This record gives sequence, structure tokens and C-alpha cells, in this order.
Amino acid sequence: MQRCLLSSSTITSAALRLHPLMPKKNSTGNLPTEAHDGSASTKKQSKKKSRSSSRKRQPMKEVNEPAQKQVPQHISQQEKPLKQLYPPTGKSVMVVESVTKAKVIQGYLGDMFEVLPSYGHVRDLAARSGSVRPGDDFSMVWEVPSAAWTHLKSVKVALSGAENLILASDPDREGEAISWHIIEMLQQQDALGENVHVARVVFHEITEASIKGALQVPREIDVNLVNAYLARRALDYLIGFNISPLLWRKLPGCQSAGRVQSAALSIICDRETEIDEFKPKEYWTIEVQLNFEEPNAPVKNASFPARLTHFNSEKLGQFSIVSDTEAKDVEQKINLENFKVISSKRNTMRRNSPAPYITSTLQQDAANKLNFPATYTMKLAQKLYEGIQLLDGEATGLITYTRTDGLHISDEAVKDIRSLVLERYGPNFTPQSARKYFKKVKNAMEAHEAIRPTDIRRLPSMLVGALDEDSLKLYTLIWSRTMACQMEPATIEQIQIETGNCDESISFRSSCSRVAFLGYQSAYQDAESETIRFKDSEANDCAEDFGILSSLKKGDQLYLGKVELKQHYTQPPPRYSEGSLVKKLEELGIGRPSTYASTLKVLQDRNYVTVKSRVLYPEFRGRMVSAFLLHHFSEVTDYSFTADMETELDNVSAGLTEWKGLLRDYWTRFSSYCSRVESVHIHQVEKMLEKTFGDFLFASLPNKSRTCPSCMEGTLIFKVSRFGAGYFIGCNQHPKCKYIAKKLCGDEEEEESPQKSGSVEEPKLLGLHPGSNEKVLLKNGPYGYYVQLGEDRMGYLPKRSSVPHRKKVDSITLDDALELLRYPLTLGEHPKDGHPVILKLAKVGFSVRHRRTNASVPKSMKPKDITLEKALEFLSSKDVRRSGRPTNKPKVEEVIETR
Repeated sequence: MQRCLLSSSTITSAALRLHPLMPKKNSTGNLPTEAHDGSASTKKQSKKKSRSSSRKRQPMKEVNEPAQKQVPQHISQQEKPLKQLYPPTGKSVMVVESVTKAKVIQGYLGDMFEVLPSYGHVRDLAARSGSVRPGDDFSMVWEVPSAAWTHLKSVKVALSGAENLILASDPDREGEAISWHIIEMLQQQDALGENVHVARVVFHEITEASIKGALQVPREIDVNLVNAYLARRALDYLIGFNISPLLWRKLPGCQSAGRVQSAALSIICDRETEIDEFKPKEYWTIEVQLNFEEPNAPVKNASFPARLTHFNSEKLGQFSIVSDTEAKDVEQKINLENFKVISSKRNTMRRNSPAPYITSTLQQDAANKLNFPATYTMKLAQKLYEGIQLLDGEATGLITYTRTDGLHISDEAVKDIRSLVLERYGPNFTPQSARKYFKKVKNAMEAHEAIRPTDIRRLPSMLVGALDEDSLKLYTLIWSRTMACQMEPATIEQIQIETGNCDESISFRSSCSRVAFLGYQSAYQDAESETIRFKDSEANDCAEDFGILSSLKKGDQLYLGKVELKQHYTQPPPRYSEGSLVKKLEELGIGRPSTYASTLKVLQDRNYVTVKSRVLYPEFRGRMVSAFLLHHFSEVTDYSFTADMETELDNVSAGLTEWKGLLRDYWTRFSSYCSRVESVHIHQVEKMLEKTFGDFLFASLPNKSRTCPSCMEGTLIFKVSRFGAGYFIGCNQHPKCKYIAKKLCGDEEEEESPQKSGSVEEPKLLGLHPGSNEKVLLKNGPYGYYVQLGEDRMGYLPKRSSVPHRKKVDSITLDDALELLRYPLTLGEHPKDGHPVILKLAKVGFSVRHRRTNASVPKSMKPKDITLEKALEFLSSKDVRRSGRPTNKPKVEEVIETR
């Protein structure tokens, strides 16, 4: 990869000389590096440095203006319209992100256009410490993957003889940044001739009309969107690459979850804490079956349920009846009363049609109704957006841009939707005027359209065979929602019956509803929606009960039937699912639509969260990380901070906030947190975690006693392993006492076979050594079972030998232990250098060792048959391995800094 420094200064000609389009790799396999300014043109360079270049370049001048005024060529502070690019007047090269998108668009535009993919970003921040440098005016080090040079070379070759370079990446900050990166890289390679006109076009759907329409209104790159991208990348980098080293040292095996991921993890862990601290409370409800008086019953043998709402002329609350005794007392009094209808109320409710999909609501519905994870949903949606080969041979995008939080639908699309609604369902289902929707959540951006089919008349049934099953389900979901959003509300009829005794001191309530007019729900009852039948479509399941309640009138006498006493306990708040977490993040204004899926993936990949039956469970590792961040970096995990930062980034996009000033303000506060945490000792972290999770950590101990059962002197405490990434509960008298009560691996308690269990038993005395008369003990440690000759003594390390994994621990005898303690055994000296050749125990058998060379012994061979000669044969075979780290030459990374 090539690395390049984005600094507050301008690029030097010397830096440019390092970059032919396909430079040779250096000895480390990386490509050379470059330096340039994210807010200054790569063509605005110092005259002095320009004269030192052997390449012929345009005149340059030194720039001393503020950074925000240094605007690269082809970048504007505002979106300026340029000359139309369609119909074409000459050859044009268009660059998009993906191969699929390039193929579809190429089919629309013809031979005068050459559409090439960039395969996403052509460069990114170098994934190492120091890639963002606050002390150097937030300069950035970028790296260019080797494959990106191939794509850039394809663009450079295509530009030969071309009049226009059209950058058509996605219509968001990331897309704007991709276009900006491409321009910067091509300029550095002298790939943009003076006659090449550079333009930026955006479109929200991949259809012929949309593409050609976008080419008629090109613009320049919006520097504000680029600056917002740079601010976000720098901010996330500074958080991740400054917290991660601290976590590695204080909590081995843990990594930073990033800015948005930390907030999401905090939400999940806070909910788990609520569940842990929840105390269930008992309460009772009473339900009865009421029957008609037989002589006047409008429906023979009819009954309906009712719930007790008033007793002794008092309205019952949730905890008015809290015991079995109280419930039975109420039951006895109810059985002594006669009941009649006190009142009957009917009303009509209108249920409005749902808003069209945005990224978050699509992820929520796909999770709740189709059981799709967020990442899978976005993968399918991206495929539908980029283009599908239809059965008639046409290739087209099926839905609009998938990363959006705007609810707007274009007037032309609304007109088509309303027309299809009228044809398919009739005038009663079509509103008199088009429905408009507006976002009410925090930090909403209304720039993009909602997610909808590019052609509403392309019915799901028409795509059978062209789409796989899951893609068809997702398209059907989007098609149904888009149809429903421009339809009349559903009408729901409700009826409520109050029944009581003669003085109305005891009363019951019965209610029922039915759909009087389907309205928008017709879209979900449509035959086109058969593959995604929803629970939210109202069915007349309670039509019979509704008819019974409708026949009742005030004063009708009723018989008391069965009385049912129901015991309940209050329930803790539910854990988040992917859908509900996305909804919560959206409500709080944390992250952006494009970040939700990747946020959930990062949390799962780092074993902070697991998904079981669509529910998110925080692992102990994740809870530790969240507690550590909350304790030492409270601002990072604060919901309002993360949401307010999104607002600030939006202000950068709008040109209201200077991006480096935003970073400078944040870094001043954040660096002070890092400095304080540097001095925190790991024992302080252990104590904090023990205090936070004590109930969880020590709940499984026998009798909940924290006295060490091995030495009977120490106390069991939470410890962080100094080796590896484990956590355990052990004796505080270590190393005098090495007892471990429970072993954790950052996730959950290990409960595997006894051989692998972290639970340590009392040392087992196998017998006495026949020669020395010392005790031979079987013990268990952090790395498994082992046998030991003699007891632990201060200043003395007894001989030990690990028990092979294949050996059953329960079957180990004194003879087995004595055999194990024979090893390692010296077989003799190597004839070449005189160093010993040793036979030793391995995990699954025996091996021989000479200096740093190891060779396995065949499992079929008995130890007594292994001689020095046999060992030398094994060591000279091909199947040997060498331990230790060979000395490598230090990697050289070339970074050019300009001042």
C-alpha cells in the first residue's frame, strides 16, 4: 500500500516525483508515500519547490491563507452548475464505485461514455498509530491499496483523448469523498490534462432517465461535504487509536469499539444492568366470563370475557391486588353479585398509512418481519440499488439509494404511485392529495429521497426468477410500503362495554375492535404481498366477539360465569434486538443510516455482543469495555455527546463550522482523558470491575464465600491475566497461593470438559516418590492439569509436568505421574555441536528438541524405544519446526512531510 500524508501544507514536487502511476514496491512491500492538504489544491504549490522539480508543471504560488479558504481545483464551496454533459459532444469517462453499477450505466449511455468502477475508496487512512496528527494541524497519513493503482491506471488510460471526467459516486459524504480522493490521486499522477473537464454528478436511482437527467445538471465537488468526511474520519480515528492501546494494556484482549460503537455498546450494556438490578413485583388480575340471560339472549350460549376494573367503588391499579389472599377475597365477593350492562360506547379510529422507508426503518422491518440481520439487509438492498438483469435482458436498478434518512419522494414518483393505487384498489383508497412526510428524529437530513422502487409498476410477481428468494422478499417489503404510504388510512371500529353490579361498586370492562375499512392495509393484503404476510394487517379475528358486544345495550342482565385469578410478575425491560437497537440509535441521533449495520457487525466481530434468537446479549468482555469507557471516558460513551457530534458534522457539511476547529476543540478535552488513564494502574481497573460486576462474578461461588478454599487465608478477587487475554477469580495471596476459582475469557464462564475447565480442585495426593519420599501431587492451573513433585516452598520451584490432553485426569495413578515427571529427558549430545538432544512431553504425545529445532515423535512409538539415533532421524526430517523469532530487517516506511 502507498501511504500519503494529508498535512496543513501543500504537496511538494519531490513528493510527486515519487508517484508514477504504478510505482515499484519497496522492500517492505509497501508503496512510497505522498503528502498533501485536504483543503488545499494539489496544484497550488510553492514556487520554490516547484522550480526544484524536474517535471514540467503549471506555475504555483505559496498559500498563506487560512486552511478553510484553500480550495482544491474542481472543488467549490457551493454546488455550482456546469455545462451539460448529455447529449454528449465528445468522449467522457465516468467513474462509479462498483462493477455492477458500471455495467448497468454503460448500457444506458452508449459508446460516447466509458463507465469504469473505482471499487470503492481508492485510499483510506493508514491503519496505524500516528495517521492523524493533532500537533501538525491534523495532518493525515493516507494509504493506497496496491489494487487501487490498477483501477487508477484504467481511468488514466481511458482519459486519453477524453473531454470529460465525470465522478458519479454515491450522493452522500462518503461518495463525495471518493470523488475527491480520485481527483487528488489523478492530479498527483498528472493524469488530468489541461483539456479534461472534471464534473461531479449525483443520482438517487440507477435508471436511464435518472442518469441522463443527472448529466444535464453537473456540479463541482462540494468541499463542505469533503470536510465533514475528513472530520468524521479524523475524529473516529483519534478515539479508536488512542483508546485501543490503553485498553490493550489495562484490559488485555479488548479493543476500542469506536465512537458510535461505544455508544451502541453502552446502550446494550445499560439495558443489561437494568435487567440485573430489576426486582420483580407480584400482582394479580381477575377476568370473568359473562353470559346472557337465557330468555332474552340474542345469541344462544354466547359469552364474552371481561376484566375487573373497579372494586369497592375504587379504580384498580396495577398493584391494587398483590397477593393470592386478596385475589380470593375479591373473588368471593364477586360471586355474590348479579351483573348488568352499565354502558356501551362505540367509536371509530383512523390508522394513518406508514411513512416510506428510510435506512433505519427498512433495517427494523426486515429484522422484525423477515428475520434479516442489518448487514444482510443492506447487502440485499445494495444489490437491488446497483442493478439487476431482468428476464427480458434489461439491466436496471430496482430501488432508489439505500443510505438515506429523508422521507421525501419525488413528485413524479408520487404521481405514478397514486395512479397505480387508483387502478389497483379504486378511488376510495386514493387520497385527494398526495401525502407528504417529514422526519422528526434528531439530526434528520432531508436531502435524499426515501427508499422506493424505481418503477412502482414493476410488481414483485414480475421479478420472480430474476431475484433470489430473499431479495424478492425485501423488494416486496419496499414495494408494499411505498404503495401504502400514498393510500387512505385504515378505519378501525372499537366497542367498549362496562358491566357492573346494582350499585356499580364492582365493574368490568370488555372491548373489541374490527377493521371497517382496510385503507392502506390493502397493500399488505394484496396478492403481490403474499410472500410477506404481516401481523400488522388487521384481520377480523374477533368478528364474533364484536357481534356479541354490539348486541348488548344498557340494562341487559348478565350471568357470571367462570372467574379466573391470574398471577403476574412485573417483567424487566426487554433486551434489544437489532431492529429495536437501530430504532433507539435513530431516536437518540447517534450515527448515520450508513453506520448502523457496520456498528452491529463490529460489536459482534469483537465478541462484545452475541445474537441469540434475534436478541442482542452483551458478553462479559463487552460489559467490561463499556464499564471501563464509562468510568474513564464518560464523554465518549455519553449519548448526547455522540448525537451532538453528528449535529456538528452536519454543520460542517452546511459550511457553518470549520472542521479543524471542531477537531481542535474535541482533541483538547479528549487528550486530557487519555493522559489521566495512562497513570491508572491495572489493579485499579480490577477493583473497579470487581465493584461493578461483583454480584455476577462471585454469585456462583459455594455459599457465596470469598475465602480461598485452598489456603484458607486469602480472599478471592477478580484478576486480569498478565498472559493472554483471560480474566479469572483467584486468591489474593498469589504467588504464595495459586488457587483459581473461576476462569473467564472475556466472554463467559468456561463450562467445558473437566480437563479444560477453569475450576481448580484441591491438590490431589497421588503418593510418595520412592526415591526422595516427596509428595507427588495432581494439581490444576490456568493452563490445565499437571503433576508436581514436592510441595510449594518459598524460593524453591518444584519439578512439574503437564498432563497430556488425551489423558483422562481421573485415571492418573502414582506410576503415571512418576512416568510424566521423568521428562524432559536428555538422550545425549548432538554429534555436530555437542548440544543436548532432549525428549519431552508435548500436548498430544512426545517430541524431541535440539536447540531451537523441534520434531514430533510418531504416536505409535513408545518412549522407551526412542534413542539418540532415532531422535536425530526425526530432527533431520522435513517435518521440523523452529522456535524463537528470527531477526528481521526493520521495515522502512517513507513519509514525506512538507512545511
